[in-house]
This record gives sequence, structure tokens and C-alpha cells, in this order.
Amino acid sequence: MKVVVSIGGSVLAPDLDAPRVAAYADVVRTLVDDGCQVAAVVGGGGVAREYIGAARDLGANEIELDQLGIDVTRLNARLLIAALGDDVANAPATDYEEAGEVLRNGDVCVMGGVTPAQTTDAVSAAVAEYVGADLLVYATSVPGVYSADPNEDDDAEQYPELSAADLVDVIAGLEMNAGSSAPVDLLAAKIIQRAGTRTIVLDGTDPERVLDAVRYGEHEGTDVVPDGAGDQLTYWAE
Repeated sequence: MKVVVSIGGSVLAPDLDAPRVAAYADVVRTLVDDGCQVAAVVGGGGVAREYIGAARDLGANEIELDQLGIDVTRLNARLLIAALGDDVANAPATDYEEAGEVLRNGDVCVMGGVTPAQTTDAVSAAVAEYVGADLLVYATSVPGVYSADPNEDDDAEQYPELSAADLVDVIAGLEMNAGSSAPVDLLAAKIIQRAGTRTIVLDGTDPERVLDAVRYGEHEGTDVVPDGAGDQLTYWAE
């Protein structure tokens, strides 16, 4: 089973918290012990936003800001690599071909951003498509996909299950509302739809939730089910 885990920077290292990074490393090791091939894509989080804000005030253009954000995601990726120790490539993969090669060699692949104007949400979806992943898990700071921003709208409804096409529609609606926060971005949703990748969006503040989702299909987040998928989930690690 090939699994791509997208870990938000604010989830992995909200305060450069070493125990949280170590806990995610334990999850990855356990999945590998279960027989999974694992790629982890790490976001930039609050640290990236702080750097980008400071650089914007200093006059950096948007491409330069994107590149700065990529650099921070790769620093966060190096934290996870340090926690994993052996059986992981010792530097973040910088493109999809490199990520695929790492997995073919039997190692865990860890990476951050790839190119300006593309978030790690989209990178995660693209890696999943490139390597033919069985499952893509977004470990975010929210419990799943909602009809509106739950931080702004008390009536926001969480979706337990969506088709990939419905995910695109929901995210497009959220992104059109200025200031709204979507759990994944629109490009990622469109790649998921194109690739037909089974996807879970969940609250990753407890790394064990990712483990339960991959091993047993048990979670309280949102299942994104590709067209043509049956009701029986036959490829959980357990």
C-alpha cells in the first residue's frame, strides 16, 4: 500500500515542538512496519507566514515570497527526516521524479514545496498521482471539510463523505469568500479529482489519528471517494 501523508506545518511543528515531530516520525515508522510505502509532504505553517510577511514588508515580489515559503517547508521536512533517522532519504526530495525514485528504492520520502505558486496541498496530491498512491491523508488543523469556514460560521456543516467532484465545488465556494479558510486548496482538489485518489481530510493535531485512518479506515474527518469506488475499502494496511 502506497500512502502519502500531507502534514501541515502548523500541525507538525506549531512551536518547533520536538516531541510532536517525533510522534509523527513514530507514525511513519509504524506504517512502514505494516508494509506501507510512505511519502510525507510537510507544509510551512506559521513560521513560513512570518518569514513571508517580513519579506513582503521588505519589498520581495510574489515569486520570491513563494520561494521563501518553499525553503521553510524544506526546513520542516528536515526536522521530520532528523526524527526518522535510518531508512529515509537524508534530504528532502525537490521534485516528483526524485520522490518516486526514493520510494522505488524502498526508503521513506519526505519533501516540502516544489515550485512557486503551488502549495504543499497541491504537491501532496501531485505526488500521490505520480506514484499511484492508494491513499492520500491530509493532516490539518481542522476536523475535515466543511460547508463554510467553521471559525467564522457557527452553522458550518462538516461533510463525512464527498465525491471528488463535490470536493472541488465545495473548495471553490470557500475560496471565493475572502478570508475563508479551506482545508485543502482548489488545485489540490482538482488533482485529486483527475487522479481519482482516495483521500481523507482529518484533524492531525494528534498524530495517532493518521495512524488509525490508514490502518483501519477509522477517523472523524472527511472521506473523499473517487468515482467508481465501491463501498468496501479493501486496501487498509491492517
